[in-house]
Amino acid sequence: MMLRLQVLALTALLCACSKKQEETPTQGSQAPSTAQQPAKKAVPVGLVIDVGGRGDHSFNDAALRGLELWAAGKRYEGGKYVDAAPDEVRKSLPAHLTTLATSLQALPVQPVVLQSKAQEDYIPNLQLLVDRGAQLTIGNGYMLANAVRTAAQENPQSRFLLIDSQVLDAQGKALKLPNVRTVLFKEHEGSFLVGALAGLVTKTGKVGFVGGIEVPLIQRFEVGYRAGVKTTKPEAAQTLMSVYTGSFNDMAAGKQVAQDLIAKGADVIFHAAGADGIGVIQAVKEARAAGKSVYAIGVDSDQSHVAPDAILTSMLKHSDLAVYQAARDLVDGKFAAEDQLLGLKEHGVGMAEVRVDFPGKAEALQKVEALRQRVVAGEIKVPSVPADLASFQAPAP
Repeated sequence: MMLRLQVLALTALLCACSKKQEETPTQGSQAPSTAQQPAKKAVPVGLVIDVGGRGDHSFNDAALRGLELWAAGKRYEGGKYVDAAPDEVRKSLPAHLTTLATSLQALPVQPVVLQSKAQEDYIPNLQLLVDRGAQLTIGNGYMLANAVRTAAQENPQSRFLLIDSQVLDAQGKALKLPNVRTVLFKEHEGSFLVGALAGLVTKTGKVGFVGGIEVPLIQRFEVGYRAGVKTTKPEAAQTLMSVYTGSFNDMAAGKQVAQDLIAKGADVIFHAAGADGIGVIQAVKEARAAGKSVYAIGVDSDQSHVAPDAILTSMLKHSDLAVYQAARDLVDGKFAAEDQLLGLKEHGVGMAEVRVDFPGKAEALQKVEALRQRVVAGEIKVPSVPADLASFQAPAP
């Protein structure tokens, strides 16, 4: 029943998009004046999001922001799209991306989004978007890697974007397909920055990490975080507590493990746990209301709005930018199948603005910024796997 409802909703949306295209005058070879410029045809761009769903304030919402707000200039409200206010894109940009504000122009794209309730939905959802005319189909998350491979091989004339994973063959080895762009991130570099800040902020000398499913991708967050803490507070790195919930859509589990960490003395907790992380933030919010000095560090998107007094900062992963750039390349006729790897230097990851106050804030932020510059310059090689963490030598100030 759920899939049938998705089909009906998607059909209606794409039919409306097609009708709009038919009514749009064809642009001639000579571009008319700005006042007479006809609107370009809106091309459907499909996005399949994972089980965390819309409203996770994190990974899925980042991809949605890149497609809906930045690319289409739309806001999803009350089950439909409305035009975004002129300054909404600018307000959604973190400080280190504000230079892009003038270049992130709304594109003639029609977003079509399907949420997956289970892994069995991945391939049907991707195929549904292709069948209904999506010019670019996006799989958001490493869990869709096999589904994107299948859909891309069965639809060689269609274009795909895979976020957070390479295309893998049946043996788990990287496989290049001529119609798939993949985007990976150096999560460990962004996590290094928030770890360094956590080490500078902690008063108890105890910090924590909450991961979702324990896979190499999420381990990169933990490893980078540990390296950052080791750089600014070596003793806290030795006692750093980490827990994995085993899911990305169980807020109760996230809240429970965070409460346990707080009870053990952790006063800064970084999460990389999808919707489970909302539970982590809630636990920290309640602990602060009870008089404890404790902070949470968000992930993927700036999560400060979820609990303004409880969020120290967030580790940003710009899947929003990757999605926008893919949609732009599609519209410009420049979409190419390639493998991208984005870190601090490429503005693929970063650290959100620190909006809360704490003693020594200005000095702490200066130290973190100095570390960021050294990573970008190649002076600091942040470890990405547990095996490299033991040999990581914290850089001298």
